Amino acid sequence: MLTLNKVSKNFGGLKVLVELSLTVAERGIFGLIGPNGAGKTTVFNLITGLLTPSAGTIEFLGQSLDGMAPFKITRCGVARTFQNIRVFKEMTLLENVLVALGDRPSYSALSMLLPLPSHRRAEARERERARELLFRVGLADKAERCAGTLSYGEQRRLEIARALATGPKLLLLDEPAAGMNSVEKDNLMGEILKVSDGALSILIIEHDMRFVMEICQRIAVLNFGRLIAQGRPEEIRANPEVIEAYLGQDDDVIDGRSGAAS
Repeated sequence: MLTLNKVSKNFGGLKVLVELSLTVAERGIFGLIGPNGAGKTTVFNLITGLLTPSAGTIEFLGQSLDGMAPFKITRCGVARTFQNIRVFKEMTLLENVLVALGDRPSYSALSMLLPLPSHRRAEARERERARELLFRVGLADKAERCAGTLSYGEQRRLEIARALATGPKLLLLDEPAAGMNSVEKDNLMGEILKVSDGALSILIIEHDMRFVMEICQRIAVLNFGRLIAQGRPEEIRANPEVIEAYLGQDDDVIDGRSGAAS
């Protein structure tokens, strides 16, 4: 589904990514991990068009994303969440999701200007779809509440619902469990596993090793902008380079029996 071929990114003399080659298959959950500053979020920014590669190519479903505007990449089927929550806090949960659905109008401009039955029916369908997405992430009962009244974990889930509203084939989650307690993390794991059912692929950045090891089928590890390991969770746990990359952490962190891994 997604292919990065020898992708590099430099900021002046600083090499943030160095010839990264990575393939994400259709369906399933793929993890991208590494110490702070390894270049993980830069990968997401390159995939979604917020940054352009200094070298290399990125393809999604056989189509080059090089030089494509972020909104066009979204229309191709790539959606994301961010490390820092970006919900519209003064709007209701339902309105937050409708904003994303509004990028795919199912009615004409004329029907919006005139009170036509077709426009009212389309609006009703969008609201129903938005409620379905909120239900998928366990927030349907809070649809009319302002997003700013939600807990941190609930706002994270709202971001996922809004990303799903764009109809993605690939969903990028940037540290979705950051700032959550253990109960919220367990709930989020369940929601992500439910969301991944079907044809949707998920690429996830996360520091919590237990979280990553339990939900990802394959994991890639970055360190100082270079890919140092890739494989199944059990292979990553046993990889000496991965253990070395997390120096200062005990073995329980890499095994996934502890919390964040730096």
